[in-house]
Amino acid sequence: MAKVKEEPSVVVPLTSGPAPAPAHQVRAPAELLEAGKQLRTTVTRVSHGTWKKPKDRADPIAMLQASDPERLAELLPVRYGRMLASPFTFYRGAAGVMAADLANTPATGLRVQACGDCHLLNFGGFATPERNIIFDINDFDETLPAPWEWDVKRLAASFVLAARANGLSDGDGRDAAEAAARSYRKRLAEYAAMAPLEVWYARIDADDFLSLVSDPERRALVRKRIARAVERSASAQDFPQLAGMVGGHLHIKDAPPLIFHPEDARAPDFMAQLEDVMAAYRETLPDDRRVLLDRYRLVDAAIKVVGIGSVGRACWIGLFMSPGNDPLFLQFKEACASVLEPYAGASAYPHHGQRVVIGQRLAQPASDVFLGWVTGPRGRQFYVRQLRDAKIKPLIETFDAETLEIFGKACGWALARSHAKAGDAWTISGYLGKSDTFDTAMGRFALAYADQAEADHAALKAAVRTGRVQVLTEA
Repeated sequence: MAKVKEEPSVVVPLTSGPAPAPAHQVRAPAELLEAGKQLRTTVTRVSHGTWKKPKDRADPIAMLQASDPERLAELLPVRYGRMLASPFTFYRGAAGVMAADLANTPATGLRVQACGDCHLLNFGGFATPERNIIFDINDFDETLPAPWEWDVKRLAASFVLAARANGLSDGDGRDAAEAAARSYRKRLAEYAAMAPLEVWYARIDADDFLSLVSDPERRALVRKRIARAVERSASAQDFPQLAGMVGGHLHIKDAPPLIFHPEDARAPDFMAQLEDVMAAYRETLPDDRRVLLDRYRLVDAAIKVVGIGSVGRACWIGLFMSPGNDPLFLQFKEACASVLEPYAGASAYPHHGQRVVIGQRLAQPASDVFLGWVTGPRGRQFYVRQLRDAKIKPLIETFDAETLEIFGKACGWALARSHAKAGDAWTISGYLGKSDTFDTAMGRFALAYADQAEADHAALKAAVRTGRVQVLTEA
């Protein structure tokens, strides 16, 4: 097989607001598809399959530690402890490391509203405001207009790492990565053939997801999980575990180091400060959502550790009660600059909570009714949503090779829908074409970058052994 010369990546324009597309209003879809085909002459599809560690690549541990001063110091050992568990958990917490690497890979120059942290565990089921279950991306902390390739490559590599974590073969991981890329390519072509309004309204519902599952027993298990998720509110399910009566008053239960009331919460004016925060947050909601929020009163707030990459960021949960004692948990999650910004340009929005909210609304077919943003008393920026709302998290650790491949198809489908909604589906689809050239390239990239993630994880293990990094290992 002849060696294909890899072309240098295209420079990405340094602007990161919603990408305006006046050209789409004057150029026919056929012209845009052809323009995509022509891009193959400058950035070959085969070149996307290459990953080779640059000689001047920055120390991945130093890159991770660069954000430590911005995080809660007492939670840093939890963050690194979770990343230490496996190469896959390391990968989940190292979106910034991969962003730096992706900036040096081939790119067509076409931008979308990127997820920014597009690994398979950031996909799953959740309820729409109409209480229907849909499958989509559900984490947008790093969202920013950026090259479409970056999301696809991060997603592909996550399947190889998940396969290895489950004791599956590299062939199984590569097949799942290629299935995700193939699904992305084919579904994007379908969206490119739709009217813009059709794409905007498109969603992947429970029946769509089940159409990917051929085995009756697997289908029955998925249906059972969906039924359990919608049978009662998430806040009502969370309430007994997270809250209780203390001295005759409702409080969030402390379970340090993962749930706790910091010193700030003991200040006499703490609740007054929270009321000011709530008033400012309320202003970011549409009028109808303000009416809904006003049906609840704030009872208590505490820090709750979530995820891996977010550990150490200020993440509060607020307990609210209705006059009829119906609970509601809202999550106030700190929003900082996206890890993509050094490479794709600064956000157009002055508030990073707003960046997350606008990006999520652009990318998702439906978003949480309480989605908004606010600045805290100490200047930290937050976005707000329900703590959980009928979320169906994939049980990746139970996946065999067939289930992993099915999930790859679903993730590729959801990513294509997201990119088509706020990006140039026509030109990207024209570039990808009808052959499996790009799919195969993603399989090769996924294997190569999974090796890199394993090497970086080994570097973290070495840093722990020498005392450079302190960790707390959870039960």
